[in-house]
Order: sequence, then C-alpha cells, then structure tokens
Amino acid sequence: MVVRVVMALFGVLYGSWGVWAIGFPRHFFDTFPGLGYHWTAAYPPYNHHLVTDLGATFLTLAFVLIAGAVVRHRSARVLALAAAAIFGGLHLVFHSLHAGEMGGRDYTLSLISLVGGVAVPAGLLVWDHLLARRTKMAP
Repeated sequence: MVVRVVMALFGVLYGSWGVWAIGFPRHFFDTFPGLGYHWTAAYPPYNHHLVTDLGATFLTLAFVLIAGAVVRHRSARVLALAAAAIFGGLHLVFHSLHAGEMGGRDYTLSLISLVGGVAVPAGLLVWDHLLARRTKMAP
C-alpha cells in the first residue's frame, strides 16, 4: 500500500508541474521550482516549445504513475516506476554534466532534487519486489 501511495503522490507532483508548464510556460521557465529558486531559467534562452514538451512529459509520467498506483497489477507498478526512474536518471545525467548558469547552492540543491527523482522510483521498485517476494514465500 505504501508503494502505491508514494507512486500516486509522485504522480500528483509531476502532474502539477505538467499543468504549470503547459498552462503557463513562461512563468514555469522563469520561476521553477518556486520558493525563490529559478533553476529552469538558468538554462536560457526561453523556448516555448521545449517547456510545453517538458510539461507533456511530466503529465505523461503523472498518468503512468497514478494509473500504476490505482490498478492492482504489479506489472503496472513496475512499468510506471521503471519509466519514472529512467526519466529521472537521464535528467540527472544531463544536469550533472551541465550546470547552466547555476552555481554553488542552487546547483547542489537542484542535483539533490534530481537524485530524488531517481532514488524514489528505484527505491519503490526494490521495495515492491521485496514485498512481492515475501508474499510468495509466506506459508
């Protein structure tokens, strides 16, 4: 149950970013992730098409994660979590190699958040696997 709840919450987070990026692409670019940080704007110039494509990616991941959390098939959870981990890993690799105009604290915090984008779905995959294995071994 915990795996499914965290998947759904992760999906809601991606969904909120997706709606923001598609609905208000310039605002998303200028202010993401919010709270006074401007990480996306550190990779100029602004590109409407690119930001709305990112929003579409976020909404797709949101759908896959929430659907995987709602249905009771382990294969759906595995597929959704693997997709999120792959996206997160590729995203982390890019930003690990390209700081944009960020430095110091902002860059470090952005990388930590991106590690979470890999660690959460990967950790949930492992946890789900261990739970499934334990259930099969139960008398």
